[in-house]
Amino acid sequence: MGDDLLEELRAKRMAQLQEEHKGHSSTMNDKAAAEEQQRAAANEMKNSILSQVLTQAARARLNTLMIGKPEKGRLVENLILQMAQTRQIMSKLNEEELIGLIEKVNKQFGCQQKTTVKFDRRRAALDSDDEL
Repeated sequence: MGDDLLEELRAKRMAQLQEEHKGHSSTMNDKAAAEEQQRAAANEMKNSILSQVLTQAARARLNTLMIGKPEKGRLVENLILQMAQTRQIMSKLNEEELIGLIEKVNKQFGCQQKTTVKFDRRRAALDSDDEL
C-alpha cells in the first residue's frame, strides 16, 4: 500500500507542476503577443504620421535611404516624427525639403557628404584581348 500511496502522490505532484508550467508559459506567450501587438500599433501609427507629413516622392526617398543606410534613415525618420508631433511641420514635406533634412542630419552627426571611388586602372587594364 505504501507504493500505491507514493505513486498517487507523485502523479498529483506531476499534474500540479504541469499545470503551473502551462500557466507560466501561457502568461509568457500572452506577454509576447501583447508586446508584438504594441509594436505593430506603434509601427502603424508611425507610418500613418509619415504618410500625412511626406509627399509620395519624399516617402520614396526616405524608403530608399532606409534600405541603403538604415541608421541614417532612422535618424531622419525620428526627426520627422518629432517635428510632426511638435507641430513644426505645417504642410507636406516634398523631396527637396527632405533632402535638406538629410543634409542637416549629415552635418549634425558629422557624416561624410561626398563619397569618392578610386579606380585602379592598372588592374583593370589586364585584359585577355591584349595578349594577341
